[in-house]
Amino acid sequence: MEVTTEKTQKKESKIKKYLHRYFIDAMSAMAQGLFASLLIGTIISTLGTQLNIPLLDEIGGYAKAAAGPAMAVAIGYALQAPPLVLFSLVAVGGAANTLGGAGGPLAVLVLAIVAAELGRLVSRKTKIDILVTPLVTILSGCLLAYLIAPYIGAAASSFGNLIMWATELQPLLMGIIVSVTVGIALTLPISSAAICQVLGLTGLAGGAAVAGCCAQMIGFAVISFRENGWGGFFAQGIGTSMLQVPNIIKNPRIWIAPTLASAITGPLATCLFGMQMNGAPISSGMGTCGLVGQIGVYTGWLADIDAGLKTAITATDWIGLLLICFVLPALLSLAFDLVLRKINWVKPGDMKLDI
Repeated sequence: MEVTTEKTQKKESKIKKYLHRYFIDAMSAMAQGLFASLLIGTIISTLGTQLNIPLLDEIGGYAKAAAGPAMAVAIGYALQAPPLVLFSLVAVGGAANTLGGAGGPLAVLVLAIVAAELGRLVSRKTKIDILVTPLVTILSGCLLAYLIAPYIGAAASSFGNLIMWATELQPLLMGIIVSVTVGIALTLPISSAAICQVLGLTGLAGGAAVAGCCAQMIGFAVISFRENGWGGFFAQGIGTSMLQVPNIIKNPRIWIAPTLASAITGPLATCLFGMQMNGAPISSGMGTCGLVGQIGVYTGWLADIDAGLKTAITATDWIGLLLICFVLPALLSLAFDLVLRKINWVKPGDMKLDI
């Protein structure tokens, strides 16, 4: 009986290890690859357009074009792929992202993992490793890209479209659901940015996602100010609320205030202000991290103006952005946190960061 229990525990441990490896490590790395290519490229291009500097627009275009390879290499790096495998993933990422269409990032995530693991199997196993390893990695990844990337991309795109359609249909309910779930994903050690990019989450759903992420980041930054001061405020407010994960494990109740705030700001974004995020989908899952979420909303406004969908950026647009992203998350989180502290669910020091 003890032997069976031990085997079961080992099996469960292996499953947890692989889940962490592929769904947390790989996905988080993919988001960094996206940030270092598509997202930065979008920001540089926007600066070039607004400042009338064509060179910046061109440089931004080069960065955006490298999104597929950047994601694949980042995933390979997270999986500790051998050098030849890592470098070969450039081609795999390019093929998967291109053939995956609108859902290309999900195709890159799946196929880069497969190609990296297959490349690892043959790495340093032959005397002609410099030929065999790249051959196996590139052929396996690119052939699979031709076979299944369009279907993976279509599935991700369809699911994202379903979420966006549901948000248009039921902005109140979906505003709450999208805001809360994406906000929670942002604080957890998984990538909300990658999730939004994979699903191509824009429009009203993208606006709700931005609201949820901002509620978590600004919320934690404000309610933990007494413990962490300005250093902690900026680390969480324009960095990441993920810093609170160790404290959440100790006392999950500290998560209530920002989560409740996101449940309010999400539907306010969709129903009252009609805030849409029509920039790069990755921006929907970034919140106030480097102000990327707000830059994404702004670039979406510009894109809508260029497409004739919007005549101008109005005062209401700016007021809505400031309220949803900064003012309301702070005020609501403070109010909820005050109640939690009065009933002794949250105590002094519960949100202290080791920074």
